[in-house]
Amino acid sequence: MPRITAIYTPIRTFAVTHKIWSLIIALAVLGGGWWLYGVIHPTSTVNRYMVAEVTRSTIVSSISGSGQVSALEQVDIHPKASGDVTAILVQNGQAVSAGQAIAYLDSTNAQNTLRNAQADLASAQLSMQKLKQPADNLSLIQSQNALSQATASLAKSYDDGYNEVASTFADLPGIMTGLKNILYGYDRSLGAPSISNIDYYTNQALMTDARATSFRDDVNTKYAAALAAYNAALDIYKATPRSATTASISTLVNTTYDVTKNIADAAQSANNLIQLYKDAFTSRNFTPVSTSDTHITNLNSYTSQSSTHISTLLNIKTSIITNKQSINEKTASLSKLESGADPLDVQSSDLTIEQRQNAVTQAQSALSDYTIRAPFSGVIANLTLHKGDTVSSGTSAATLITHQQIAELSLNEVDAAKISVGEKATLTFDAIEGLSITGKIAAINPLGTVTQGVVSYSVKIAFDRQDSRVKPGMTVNANIQTAVHQNVITVPLSAIKKQGSQTYVLTFSSAIATSTVQAAGTEGILPETQPERTDVTVGISDDVNTEIVTGLSEGMQIVTRTINTTAAAARTGGGNVMPRL
Repeated sequence: MPRITAIYTPIRTFAVTHKIWSLIIALAVLGGGWWLYGVIHPTSTVNRYMVAEVTRSTIVSSISGSGQVSALEQVDIHPKASGDVTAILVQNGQAVSAGQAIAYLDSTNAQNTLRNAQADLASAQLSMQKLKQPADNLSLIQSQNALSQATASLAKSYDDGYNEVASTFADLPGIMTGLKNILYGYDRSLGAPSISNIDYYTNQALMTDARATSFRDDVNTKYAAALAAYNAALDIYKATPRSATTASISTLVNTTYDVTKNIADAAQSANNLIQLYKDAFTSRNFTPVSTSDTHITNLNSYTSQSSTHISTLLNIKTSIITNKQSINEKTASLSKLESGADPLDVQSSDLTIEQRQNAVTQAQSALSDYTIRAPFSGVIANLTLHKGDTVSSGTSAATLITHQQIAELSLNEVDAAKISVGEKATLTFDAIEGLSITGKIAAINPLGTVTQGVVSYSVKIAFDRQDSRVKPGMTVNANIQTAVHQNVITVPLSAIKKQGSQTYVLTFSSAIATSTVQAAGTEGILPETQPERTDVTVGISDDVNTEIVTGLSEGMQIVTRTINTTAAAARTGGGNVMPRL
């Protein structure tokens, strides 16, 4: 005992005189002891899992909101058309039924449109009847005669074409000879006998106009082209008798037309060169040689003759083409008469009748818009119309109050964008426990209300049935269905996990016995193999389950909740294996 006192007394004295150091030393001793205990008695954490099977069910996605019950619903009635009010059929306070006429608008134009549409339909139906009637003998004879006339006209065109070719080739040799003499002859009246006419005109013109060389080159080029074409065409003409095929005569006409154009171009080019010479002489106050006037006169004559033949040949070419087309048309027309109505024509006529019928239907619908009707049963209030007023679709004609109770609630802009008029809703009431009434969205205010920077929209839901216990002003809770997916793969919401933008669930590679899952209860199972990550694509959700679009199949086992336990506790239920994600 004295020995213990001897040890304790110095320690107590040190602790009293050095309180801070004593506290630090005590904490260090306790921490070291706790660490040493952990080393001697190590513990670890393992995961147990709540497991469920992937099932098929119906997912109903919905949006919730709260508001108040309104005793009466009022809806502004707007005309669907514009016009003058011709009659008012109700008065304020009058009860009306759904579809009952409230007022009439002047529908004169709409009635005219309907009559015209009906007349167009009748015309199309008559055309169809006429189309399906067989051709009469007179029509057949007339069609046959028209084909014969077209055939005769084509034969005459070929005959006229050959005659014109013969007439053209009667003139072309003289024109070609005259062109050659004018251009490449050696006329002494123009100068030295060693200089050709074309060189004389060029040299004289060059004294004042540098274009003379290019004019001469143009003459040489066009004359050479005309001469080559002429010789080739002449050979074709000589080899083509009047009894030749129509194709040969067509070729002869086309070839003669082309060569005559070339000769006319050459004559005009020569004319341009000589006229350039005359202009050059005149500009120097000299008098051109009279021979140049003779040459220009002859060239003008050649051009005139060529132009006449070109015009005639062109008319014949056109006549041949026109008569061929006429024969094709007359042949098709006769074939059509003989074979009856063409199926495509009948189909086209059917489409026309359908279009005209649609026009009648649209006109009838438009005419009905000139009658303002009650959209549902109720009582007329705030009737603003007067006979003679001019109204439009933006005009409020009257207010219709119903006896049906409705729910009025406010939704934020995100939820309001997801709903539409006509969608189903389930309504519950704070004041009436257990009461649930179905309804439909009757109206969504298109204008939002901004309160402290938050945009909200007013929504009205009509009750499908009335309940006397529901009173005006009561708080109503609405659950609006936005989507219903039936017989889809679903999992509990708690099974869904996210990592970044990817959604996944934990699944087991090997099935776990149902008895094991049931026996584990709320403590969860400790599986032999840890669950694995399976990426999924999710669809709509409700408050409990989520639709799985891809990634899972019915009957697969998934983790719905992970329970962390110590190794000591976990060993009572299975092995100690860390989860693999």
